[in-house]
Amino acid sequence: MSSFKDLRIVDNFYQTSSFFPMPTILVGTVGENGKTNLGSYSLCFPYYIAGKEYYAMILECRNSSNTAQNILRGSKVSLNFIPDDRKFFREAVRLGFPGETTDEKMKNCIFALEKGIAEGDRPLVLKDAFQVFECSWDNSLEDACNDKAGKLDGYDPPYRNFNGITSKFGAHFILKIDKILMKEKYYDTIVHGVTAKGFPSVPVDYGYRDSTHFWCSPFKKPFAEKIQAKEGDVDSVKYAAKRIDPNVTFTDGACADLTKIPRIFLKAALTQMVEIAKEEGISVIDEEALRIINDKRRKEKK
Repeated sequence: MSSFKDLRIVDNFYQTSSFFPMPTILVGTVGENGKTNLGSYSLCFPYYIAGKEYYAMILECRNSSNTAQNILRGSKVSLNFIPDDRKFFREAVRLGFPGETTDEKMKNCIFALEKGIAEGDRPLVLKDAFQVFECSWDNSLEDACNDKAGKLDGYDPPYRNFNGITSKFGAHFILKIDKILMKEKYYDTIVHGVTAKGFPSVPVDYGYRDSTHFWCSPFKKPFAEKIQAKEGDVDSVKYAAKRIDPNVTFTDGACADLTKIPRIFLKAALTQMVEIAKEEGISVIDEEALRIINDKRRKEKK
């Protein structure tokens, strides 16, 4: 006998049939009047995270919303992550109410706006956000450039699978991340070392909603759990290192320092190290050269 009950799956299952933790994001776009429009979303997640020529998020929304229509018109996008504050969440719920024009919803908006960092005609960003992703829709995927704004009562098929108009009332947008903006305190936390007190106060949308309420979970200080890394043996690292490039070698000491890299990532890490070594004119990677290479790898990540 199972300890679980079989719950019926219905439309908007992430809200109606489950408890699904999600971010609370205000999506900024530029309206037809040239002003920044803010819409509240939680269905916004990382999409391309590695191995592509760019990094991307995916945004899911109603295709008749101000946000979707503005993106279809060519607007750039800002993804504004708001901190845990009851008045901010209350305002996010208000901004998420459908049917209002940009002028109507933004008239008494409590959020201060400022210009971002990315170039071009873009929506303003939230001054109160702890981080902002400035993005551009990649409408070349699935020929989504053929999807146009203007239909507010539903779109007819055919539909895209993952980018553009995906159903009569739905849309998905693959958003290329142009810039990540971070407030200084949290920038320093990521760059100089993460500690529990350095985390922003991140609210969590509980997913479930009923006919009258959205539910949000307050921020609590995070705790750390040490990764139980399984160290490989030096011979495995030496074997892999010898097969990267005949003109760049690794000493036994350097290989010993690399045994904590998970085997699945070892080849990619060694390849990157060899590329940096060549740029630096290094033909033998010993412990000191490894320190130089790893310093450069960290700088490139920043």
